[in-house]
Amino acid sequence: MDKKIILSGIKPTGIPTLGNYIGALRNWRLMQEDDKYCYYMVADLHALTVRNDPAELRQQTRSMAALLIACGIDPNRSPLFIQSHVHQHAELSWILGCVTYMGELNRMTQFKDKSAKHADNINAGLYTYPVLMASDILIYGADLVPVGDDQKQHVELARNIAIRFNNAFGETFVVPEPVMPKFGARIMGLQDPEHKMSKTDTNPNGYISMLDEPAVITKKFKKAITDCEPTIAYAEGRYGCNNLLTIYCACTGKTMDEAVKEFEGFGYGKLKTAVADAVIAELEPIQAVYRQYMDDSEELDRIIARGAQQASERAQITLDKAYKAVGIR
Repeated sequence: MDKKIILSGIKPTGIPTLGNYIGALRNWRLMQEDDKYCYYMVADLHALTVRNDPAELRQQTRSMAALLIACGIDPNRSPLFIQSHVHQHAELSWILGCVTYMGELNRMTQFKDKSAKHADNINAGLYTYPVLMASDILIYGADLVPVGDDQKQHVELARNIAIRFNNAFGETFVVPEPVMPKFGARIMGLQDPEHKMSKTDTNPNGYISMLDEPAVITKKFKKAITDCEPTIAYAEGRYGCNNLLTIYCACTGKTMDEAVKEFEGFGYGKLKTAVADAVIAELEPIQAVYRQYMDDSEELDRIIARGAQQASERAQITLDKAYKAVGIR
């Protein structure tokens, strides 16, 4: 049986949160199975839709690559590369843009959301980046694209573009399928547990960064919002308590029933301490490997370069097919 191809990417805009790790990055390691072939990408081109300091973007891009390795990405098994190092992404994006309708881009909810957040920089890249995202997916013949709810619309656009192109020019692209992660949980903010944890939270106590020191993690959990109920339970409307229990289960592997029983008769102080300890135990080994790769720049560069070469070889095959299909080359 042919291996299913998976494409996953992440923008190098800030350090991922605990929510990013549990909900997505941890699953990337688990996806590296015998029946799948994964491409993992640091999407630095997508980061250009907002204003960045160039030196900071370069540093964050390398940092993200090191962190992905630390999370369990095996570069000997799955190509890990920087998006801008594979020039074929941008080339294919132009071809795909010529078969994408403006009405489709007008309906993209993330453009509307980001335009509202960055009203002083509503640029053309912000409008057309879903086409580049389609290029990211289609250029590797990805069968599956793991996404959250906020990105599903982009995979649907990639599907529409692939089908339209194939119908017009002949079978060229694999039509991808969006897949929701089998593992993981939706982690909410520590100060606003009714909304998803986000690294853009203006309150630094609202999220756990994957590179937070143990003392900082403990302090943030001690300040976490709970509720007025004195008992610890997982129940409807108990957003703060539910979130802490969810994090605890995600980091310990315990079931929710086991976790609730463990804290029966105890107060929130014990729960918060236990959750902090579980998170620290989960993140400390990752942080150690991350520092190892950040300190060994030659090895990190070698991994990134090899990943780019592997990705580029596959991408060029698809790009050549697309050029030939439209009458170029």
